[in-house]
Amino acid sequence: MTRHATHAPKSETPVVPTRDLAALKARSKAGWSAGDYSVLGVRLQPVSERLCEAVDLHAGERVLDVATGNGSTALAAARCWTRVVGLDFVPALLERGRERAAAEHLAVEFREGDAEELPFADGAFDAVLSTFGVMFAPDQERAARELVRVCRRGGKIGLASWTNEGFIGQSFALTSAFSSPSGGASPLAWGAEEHVRRLFGASAARIQFERRHFAFRFESPRHWLEVMSTYYGPFQKTFAALEPAARAALTRDLFALLERMNRSGDETLVVPSEYLQVVVTRA
Repeated sequence: MTRHATHAPKSETPVVPTRDLAALKARSKAGWSAGDYSVLGVRLQPVSERLCEAVDLHAGERVLDVATGNGSTALAAARCWTRVVGLDFVPALLERGRERAAAEHLAVEFREGDAEELPFADGAFDAVLSTFGVMFAPDQERAARELVRVCRRGGKIGLASWTNEGFIGQSFALTSAFSSPSGGASPLAWGAEEHVRRLFGASAARIQFERRHFAFRFESPRHWLEVMSTYYGPFQKTFAALEPAARAALTRDLFALLERMNRSGDETLVVPSEYLQVVVTRA
């Protein structure tokens, strides 16, 4: 699945007061440390494979996967015989990534770190990637600057980010209506071309956009809710904090969204969700 956020208009990115950033980051880390995101993250593997193809990785290149989670994009890059580092701020997810790499006999270095303070030298990587990860950094401008900084000139920055219009964007909007505003900029802004150009345009020789879809597949709408409320930490914490009446109302709204977007044609669930694939060539 993906990382929970409040909904904001795609054309605007509110400024987050500096004094609030530490609190937002702590809240985000607590959310991602709850549950077990790897149960959902492993199912997003096709997005990671497509992103590596879009960036056109070459064997031997140095690759960084930012907010790697349980390592799906780092592993996809490693299958291309690249030298990969996967970075995340949740130790438990990094350990899941190490387990997956060991099982596949892939060489990936997993490191704990912050997307807004990457512990690497300028130009250290030929390609810098993030799949539904860096978009959740509280300070979006700083995170974008860090991606650019550690990417060499002529290198590629590859991103996959959910859009406002897709299933994930709409589910975020429903969930945020039942929770307290975080005060941060919407991660879904990374799914808008205008915002991406604003973040990277000054440092880019070229920016390529492609709107794509990933289909979530579950046994039923109820199965989706059970998985989300058990394993997806941010959703788990939000859902558990609601009073029974609010929880029931949110459940009804989510089931209505699932019913509207389900294209399975039977009792199972097949819901496509739009995301924006971006490839920035560093100037």
